Amino acid sequence: MTALPASSARPALAVTCEGVARTFGRGERAVVAVHGSSCEVPFGSRIAIVGPSGSGKSTLLHIMAGLETPTAGRVSWPGLPASEPERRGRVGVVFQSPSLVPALTVAENVALPLVLAGVPDADADERVEEAMQLVQVAELATQLPEELSGGQAQRVAVARVLANRPSLILADEPTGQLDRANGQHLIDVLLATAEELDAALVVSTHDIEVAERLEERWRMHEGRLSTDDTELRPSRAPRGPHAGATTAGDRR
Repeated sequence: MTALPASSARPALAVTCEGVARTFGRGERAVVAVHGSSCEVPFGSRIAIVGPSGSGKSTLLHIMAGLETPTAGRVSWPGLPASEPERRGRVGVVFQSPSLVPALTVAENVALPLVLAGVPDADADERVEEAMQLVQVAELATQLPEELSGGQAQRVAVARVLANRPSLILADEPTGQLDRANGQHLIDVLLATAEELDAALVVSTHDIEVAERLEERWRMHEGRLSTDDTELRPSRAPRGPHAGATTAGDRR
């Protein structure tokens, strides 16, 4: 995998949020998913956003990705291309649901962003194979999504993101469909890839064991973000392979 240019050649921040809020619906039925929240995500950072289901973690990640427009506040990407199509090509999102294209094989799903970006076939094939090997789904290359378990589909979705070599990786509960061993391996892969690409990595999770693998931990509670959580003190997590990670079955 080819590393990106040194971070000194670009602004230090991948994404910033200034007082962002997101409300769904209107009037009495309005639901505030994210209250005024501010944060900065530098390149090279490893951040876990922890909180229970329904706390607003997914919505905040979608705002960071540019997939949701905040109803208040401002989101910007200082170190990414100004043009929206180019910027989206540098932001990789691992959704909570795998969201694979049903008619495409595993390999075709992983290759899809590269095809859309016009990456030459030989380069795309190499990157697809490398990404599938990283998340241990190479043997599933010719299978369709309907033939996969939930955990296998999630690992394919991660491979699709990694093959595109993003500068900002946003992973929404990426281990939710995996058993502990496969979940730890997936975090190993995300950490190692982010390290090699000098990418920022933000992972939302309700699993404290996953959160402890990242260097910073932020808390989301009832739509409010705290980036200075005294209950979850930051500690440097190892960036190499996790000692206890072994291959095991996926949860369906």
